[in-house]
Amino acid sequence: MSMMSDLFTRGVVVDAVLIVLVLEAFVVVGYWLWKKRGIAPADFLPGMISGALMLLALRAVLAGAGWLAPTLCLMAAGLAHLIDVRRRWRN
Repeated sequence: MSMMSDLFTRGVVVDAVLIVLVLEAFVVVGYWLWKKRGIAPADFLPGMISGALMLLALRAVLAGAGWLAPTLCLMAAGLAHLIDVRRRWRN
Protein backbone atom coordinates (compact mmCIF):
# COMPACT_ATOMS: atom_id res chain seq x y z
CA MET A 1 0.00 0.00 0.00
CA SER A 2 1.35 3.45 -0.81
CA MET A 3 2.01 6.04 1.85
CA MET A 4 -0.89 8.27 0.74
CA SER A 5 -3.32 5.35 0.75
CA ASP A 6 -2.14 4.47 4.25
CA LEU A 7 -2.68 8.06 5.45
CA PHE A 8 -6.24 8.00 4.15
CA THR A 9 -7.18 4.55 5.43
CA ARG A 10 -5.78 5.22 8.92
CA GLY A 11 -7.73 8.49 9.08
CA VAL A 12 -4.70 10.75 9.39
CA VAL A 13 -5.93 13.02 6.60
CA VAL A 14 -9.38 13.30 8.20
CA ASP A 15 -7.78 14.11 11.56
CA ALA A 16 -5.65 16.84 9.95
CA VAL A 17 -8.67 18.39 8.25
CA LEU A 18 -10.62 18.32 11.53
CA ILE A 19 -7.75 20.07 13.32
CA VAL A 20 -7.62 22.78 10.64
CA LEU A 21 -11.41 23.15 10.83
CA VAL A 22 -11.33 23.63 14.63
CA LEU A 23 -8.47 26.15 14.35
CA GLU A 24 -10.39 28.05 11.68
CA ALA A 25 -13.48 28.17 13.89
CA PHE A 26 -11.44 29.52 16.83
CA VAL A 27 -9.83 32.19 14.64
CA VAL A 28 -13.07 33.35 13.01
CA VAL A 29 -15.09 33.37 16.25
CA GLY A 30 -12.21 34.93 18.20
CA TYR A 31 -11.83 37.68 15.62
CA TRP A 32 -15.57 38.35 15.76
CA LEU A 33 -15.53 38.58 19.56
CA TRP A 34 -12.44 40.81 19.53
CA LYS A 35 -13.24 43.22 16.66
CA LYS A 36 -16.96 42.61 15.97
CA ARG A 37 -15.98 42.25 12.30
CA GLY A 38 -15.97 39.35 9.90
CA ILE A 39 -18.53 36.56 10.02
CA ALA A 40 -20.90 36.41 12.98
CA PRO A 41 -20.66 33.07 14.81
CA ALA A 42 -24.38 32.42 14.35
CA ASP A 43 -23.89 32.67 10.57
CA PHE A 44 -20.67 30.68 10.53
CA LEU A 45 -20.98 27.85 13.02
CA PRO A 46 -23.96 25.80 11.72
CA GLY A 47 -22.22 25.12 8.41
CA MET A 48 -18.91 24.48 10.13
CA ILE A 49 -20.52 22.08 12.60
CA SER A 50 -22.27 20.26 9.76
CA GLY A 51 -18.99 19.74 7.94
CA ALA A 52 -17.19 18.65 11.10
CA LEU A 53 -19.88 16.09 11.86
CA MET A 54 -19.61 14.64 8.35
CA LEU A 55 -15.85 14.33 8.84
CA LEU A 56 -16.44 12.63 12.19
CA ALA A 57 -18.79 10.16 10.47
CA LEU A 58 -16.05 9.38 7.95
CA ARG A 59 -13.51 9.03 10.76
CA ALA A 60 -15.81 6.61 12.60
CA VAL A 61 -16.18 4.47 9.48
CA LEU A 62 -12.43 4.41 8.94
CA ALA A 63 -11.95 3.37 12.57
CA GLY A 64 -14.42 0.51 12.15
CA ALA A 65 -16.94 1.88 14.63
CA GLY A 66 -19.92 0.03 13.14
CA TRP A 67 -23.02 1.74 11.86
CA LEU A 68 -24.43 3.62 14.88
CA ALA A 69 -21.75 6.29 15.38
CA PRO A 70 -21.59 7.35 11.70
CA THR A 71 -25.38 7.36 11.49
CA LEU A 72 -25.72 9.61 14.54
CA CYS A 73 -23.02 11.94 13.20
CA LEU A 74 -24.76 12.18 9.84
CA MET A 75 -28.15 12.81 11.44
CA ALA A 76 -26.66 15.60 13.56
CA ALA A 77 -24.91 17.01 10.46
CA GLY A 78 -28.25 17.07 8.66
CA LEU A 79 -29.84 18.94 11.56
CA ALA A 80 -27.02 21.50 11.60
CA HIS A 81 -27.43 21.90 7.84
CA LEU A 82 -31.17 22.49 8.20
CA ILE A 83 -30.48 25.13 10.85
CA ASP A 84 -28.01 26.80 8.48
CA VAL A 85 -30.47 26.75 5.57
CA ARG A 86 -33.30 28.08 7.75
CA ARG A 87 -31.14 30.99 8.93
CA ARG A 88 -30.20 31.89 5.35
CA TRP A 89 -33.67 31.46 3.81
CA ARG A 90 -35.10 34.66 2.35
CA ASN A 91 -38.84 35.08 1.75
